[in-house]
Amino acid sequence: MPEVRERVDRRGAVGKGVLSAREVSPARVKETAAPFEAFPRDASGLRCEGVSLDVIARAIGTPCYVYSSAAIRDQYRRLREAMGKLDMRLHYSAKANSSIAILALLRELGAGLDIVSGGELFRALKAGYSGRDIVFSGVGKTEREMEEALRADVLLFNVESEQELQVLDAVAKRLGLVAPVAVRVNPEVLVDTPHPYTRTGEKGMKFGIPFDEALSVAKVAANLKNVHLLGLDMHVGSQISQFAPYEVGVQRLLHLRREIERDTKARLEYLDIGGGLAVTYDAESTVDIGHFGEVIGALVGGSGLRIILEPGRFLVGNAGVLLTRVLYRKRSGGKEFIIADAGMTDLLRPSHYNAFHRIEAVNPTGRTTVADVVGPICESGDFLALDRQIDDAQPGDLLAVQSTGAYGFVMSSNYNARPRPAEVLVDGTRFAVITRRETYDDLVRNDNNSPAWRNS
Repeated sequence: MPEVRERVDRRGAVGKGVLSAREVSPARVKETAAPFEAFPRDASGLRCEGVSLDVIARAIGTPCYVYSSAAIRDQYRRLREAMGKLDMRLHYSAKANSSIAILALLRELGAGLDIVSGGELFRALKAGYSGRDIVFSGVGKTEREMEEALRADVLLFNVESEQELQVLDAVAKRLGLVAPVAVRVNPEVLVDTPHPYTRTGEKGMKFGIPFDEALSVAKVAANLKNVHLLGLDMHVGSQISQFAPYEVGVQRLLHLRREIERDTKARLEYLDIGGGLAVTYDAESTVDIGHFGEVIGALVGGSGLRIILEPGRFLVGNAGVLLTRVLYRKRSGGKEFIIADAGMTDLLRPSHYNAFHRIEAVNPTGRTTVADVVGPICESGDFLALDRQIDDAQPGDLLAVQSTGAYGFVMSSNYNARPRPAEVLVDGTRFAVITRRETYDDLVRNDNNSPAWRNS
């Protein structure tokens, strides 16, 4: 199988692919009809739908995450409608936000799930999903996780190496079952995402099976007695705002499908094209998902395959804020510091990805300053914003860190022995705690100060 590799730059340009003689046209990104405004402002300050964020903070405390049900429903509807009449199901990527109430909300809308661990499988089942609603991805599945997923009767295992395939076959044989499998292929499309850590479809990544090995691995899968080869899978990365990578990647998988069906007795049913659609964190243009639907429809509409799309951040990213209260103001080395009660243990993305999140005062002072917004964690890398033009917030003021519905709470930790924050869901004019704030007792629940020693 020929190796194919193109560089897609920020303008969306891409070279000719070997699978098609045509030039893949740059995907356009434009302003579309505005999504639902989850966090409007009125005379009382910033709200989530019909509930004052100040009211939530006083009732629940800070830091806490607040999510808009209406914003999630709106994003799901917009993406589902953009796919038109394609035989497609949206499988929400649970790693973006795995709160059971969020999973249940999406289940009610008709979503399936994409999971990457046994823990996410456990959460999915608690949220009311059946195994057939679930695709199990992930590069390092353990035998225990495979067994749990087989017993749950998941729709597909997205397999990422030949060794994983062999282990899955052995686990399925031990249970007297057959594992439904899709081969995850690394499409080897290079994309300029906002951070190197969000690229998954480049050559040499840990994810997926190298493109030039995919056919041979598929042949192995087709000949294993306790594996049923049913599909192909890819994921090009996260925060993708141009569609050329999807075009090239899908073309390659369709070509690979023809080779697999030519060389084996397998007849594939599923094509999983991953997720990764971008959301706005600042003043970026919104992704034209209507055009995305047209691109995908033109590529796969006549394929006879069932299409799986795995949106995560796109559905929940802009549906959440992190509320944090200012503790202190400080000046050091000619710089202003706003010290808040939320830090990198609550929101890791600024420190880990150098990610930008807008920060607004719930009730602005009318004055601004340039400051670092930092947390209480004993690390120099603990910050929410650096050198930011921001409201001149004073101790006691409430700040809302925007676009934290994805990869916020799920990446939180207990570093510095800090309890993790609460999560709150808003629906119209009502709100509820969906994850209670951890207590000090929670921090030591699994500790054992009288260990039972064992001899070697």
